[in-house]
Amino acid sequence: MTKILAITNQKGGVGKTTTSVNLAASLAASGKRVLLADLDPQGNATMGSGTNKQTVKVTIYHVLLGDAGIEEARVSNPQGKYDLIPANRDLAGAEVEMVNFPQREARLKLALESIQDDYDYVLIDCPPALNLLTLNGLCAAHAVMIPMQCEYYALEGLSDLVNTIKRVRSNFNPTLRIEGLLRTMFDPRNILAQQVSDQLQQHFGDKVYRTVIPRTVRLAEAPGFGLPVLYHDGQSKGAQAYLDLAKEILSA
Repeated sequence: MTKILAITNQKGGVGKTTTSVNLAASLAASGKRVLLADLDPQGNATMGSGTNKQTVKVTIYHVLLGDAGIEEARVSNPQGKYDLIPANRDLAGAEVEMVNFPQREARLKLALESIQDDYDYVLIDCPPALNLLTLNGLCAAHAVMIPMQCEYYALEGLSDLVNTIKRVRSNFNPTLRIEGLLRTMFDPRNILAQQVSDQLQQHFGDKVYRTVIPRTVRLAEAPGFGLPVLYHDGQSKGAQAYLDLAKEILSA
């Protein structure tokens, strides 16, 4: 059965796209069939996967509006060995255009139904906002992964996100659950980071992934080459961390 995982956090700059791209590549490297859906108008997951967002003709925008199917929008990503549904700035207008659509919160879910048997994992890179695009991602997903930095404001935003997930579960997607919380850009020398990490583990227990993603230069520079870090520097700590995360997910 296909597992659909929404990677979301309304706070920007916490490693959502980095996680989406590198987890997709790591799962694919483990022999799984993976589709990455870029649901962010910034199109960073598209660029980080080596696809030029300026030149793609069919994107997730066309899928949400019903102008194209997933089959037409998906592109192969030989660098990461996974498939991609790209996005660009056109997607920013989708929210306004979908306002009067029937089942506007389920557009992505309905579109994915036609290709689910083609993949073991579908990862959805959600935008840094609790908007209609994110709602589409949460309605389509079986579970949510929450990347977060170990800092004070991240804890404050986490409670808002958990409440949003509860509302989505009550009103739209009763099977939605939190898959796990992923600590990203972690610096073990930072005392505050250690304290926040301890609080997360106390409050969420085994919902916190054992794998911790370190802050590394290789992870930061890989998108500039249009490559997952696994194929930019496979021996780096960042690449090994995402491989460990993939193993942890597969063994769950």
